[in-house]
Amino acid sequence: MDKTFQEEFTQIIKFEPPLYKQRHQFVKDLVEKYKPKKVADLGCADCSLLWMLKFCSCIEVLAGLDICANVMKEKMHTLSPLPVDYLQPSERSLTVTLHHGSVAHKDPCMLGFDLVTCIELIEHLDESELKKFPEVVFGFMAPSIVVISTPNSEFNPLLSRVMSYRHPDHKFEWSQAQFRNWALEAARCYGYSVEFTGVGHPPTGMEKVGFCTQIGVFLRKYPQTGELVQSEKPTETVYKTLLFKTVKSKENTWKKINKNKTPQHNLKNPPTSKKECRILNCMNQNSLHAKNICNSVLDGIHGGLNSSFSFFNSLD
Repeated sequence: MDKTFQEEFTQIIKFEPPLYKQRHQFVKDLVEKYKPKKVADLGCADCSLLWMLKFCSCIEVLAGLDICANVMKEKMHTLSPLPVDYLQPSERSLTVTLHHGSVAHKDPCMLGFDLVTCIELIEHLDESELKKFPEVVFGFMAPSIVVISTPNSEFNPLLSRVMSYRHPDHKFEWSQAQFRNWALEAARCYGYSVEFTGVGHPPTGMEKVGFCTQIGVFLRKYPQTGELVQSEKPTETVYKTLLFKTVKSKENTWKKINKNKTPQHNLKNPPTSKKECRILNCMNQNSLHAKNICNSVLDGIHGGLNSSFSFFNSLD
């Protein structure tokens, strides 16, 4: 690579949208294409990808796993249901769970997922963890689709202020050939096909450098056999659960209410949660007062006020 040419691009390369947003959008596009119902994000960190995915209508179960509990705890409130989720439930149920643990360990709570994402994760694993990673993800979890992204070391000379690795915690950064060889071997061992792509296009004339972030999309070739799955899956739980949130669908919550139906529930628009039932009871007692409270809640939702949350906490 010509040094002058390299230094010129080192000064001007800027990704728009930012590279992390491009990675997240890639996953979102994949979700829209394959419509998975259960998605797990390994190395979820600040939960930003999970936050984006919780708005995908096809997803019913979201799970995140990370080795750093503090980072998840700081941001896990973003995954909690909003007040509007109780007042106006959607047509689908959504369960969100966060787990604290290592991707080198097997836990039955991570079984049964359609899509597993590993975005900028593997470069943070030490040698022993990386050796166990394929068996845990492809052998044990065995989802239909796995997405793995990792930095492309060949792009590093074009990035300013990158002397060796892009992050102090990176244990390695692979070239295109290194990543391809590792991915093809994992796919061969566990019955997957793999396609290579990426985000963060190189400058014109330097296409051989490849994408700034290289991505492998793994598709399982054959369905799992029930007997094999049951015989090889351990039952011991090793992860610690930090968050468990469920928002039930309109249909499910109304069925639950309808089991103990009383004359108060004979409404044109049935209540969809216990909290909404209480609001409706308030309206029967003092419709004007309840209306003012509900308006305050809705104003809080649109204005980003904390009053809406304190209102619902008072109903608990």
